Amino acid sequence: MNPTRLRLGIVGLGMAAKPHIAALADLAETIEVAGAFSPSADRREAFHLTTGWPVANRLDALLDDPAIDAMLVLTPPTTHLDLVECCAAAGKHVLLEKPLEVTLARSLALVERMEAEGLRLGVVFQHRFRPVVRRLRDELAAGGLGEIIAASVEVRWWRPPAYYAETGRGMMARDGGGVLLTQAIHTLDVFSTLVGLPSDVSAHTLTSPMRRIDTEDVVAAALRFPNGAIGTLGATTAAYPGFPERIELTGIHGTATLKGNSLKINRHDGSVEQISGDGPTGGGADPMAFDHGPHRDLLAEFAEAIAIGRDPETSGRSSLAVHRLIDAILRSAAGGRPVALVTDP
Repeated sequence: MNPTRLRLGIVGLGMAAKPHIAALADLAETIEVAGAFSPSADRREAFHLTTGWPVANRLDALLDDPAIDAMLVLTPPTTHLDLVECCAAAGKHVLLEKPLEVTLARSLALVERMEAEGLRLGVVFQHRFRPVVRRLRDELAAGGLGEIIAASVEVRWWRPPAYYAETGRGMMARDGGGVLLTQAIHTLDVFSTLVGLPSDVSAHTLTSPMRRIDTEDVVAAALRFPNGAIGTLGATTAAYPGFPERIELTGIHGTATLKGNSLKINRHDGSVEQISGDGPTGGGADPMAFDHGPHRDLLAEFAEAIAIGRDPETSGRSSLAVHRLIDAILRSAAGGRPVALVTDP
């Protein structure tokens, strides 16, 4: 046994666990899965048979184990605040599946609780670790596009009837939100980390007649940024058969287009840089159809952060930005008027 490995407990063994299991298998030399818990005995048994990793019949068995350094929380979003408070009381660092919580207020309370205990909190925003996203981030940091004057983000995905047939799927009581909080949040997180938050938004939302749900599955918004740049935002899970998510940034020196796993940069000097990526990104009928590499990189970075005592790249505090954006969009749509974003306290 390697004593320097992060000892990790897992709570929640549903659909979200699949890419984490694959990633953790790749990281066996740096992360040890010390135990996993689900209220479902069937899920615990299936997890153990699939991985060989230990399971616990009670969550407290993991929280009370002083040898466990951190918890990976993969439960529905409405449970996050309560579970993170339990982890904080037990002195455990946390890597939390997105979203932070179902409202901005609960998300902020969650982040502040971990900070008050001096514990590290990471959020599973693995799209930040896609190679094309990191390349675009570097281009922006180097000033390659110049000042951004226009920005757009579109998530045109498809979820079939079978997806919404699962009890509670697409309902506020279980998911806490629709396409913004559940599906598009990954792309909106990337967008907000690349260009920052708009100063105000004007939005419309729709619950289509295609599904028996009570959350939004079609969204459109106009954005205005602090420097005067303007942008657009669109998100839906009703676009059959599902298309790669897209971010386009136009600067005074060129334009960058991020489409799924591909990136193209067209500069005013005539130079073109193109990175072509293959493979699905989870935008079609199978939401888990994507490579687990970014999950692996996120988990490895989280383990490194815990080992050296710093915040992970996808810290709870940094992850509040996308929640502020979603909160403003929903408030604008509900009120029928432009809304200014709530900034960090």
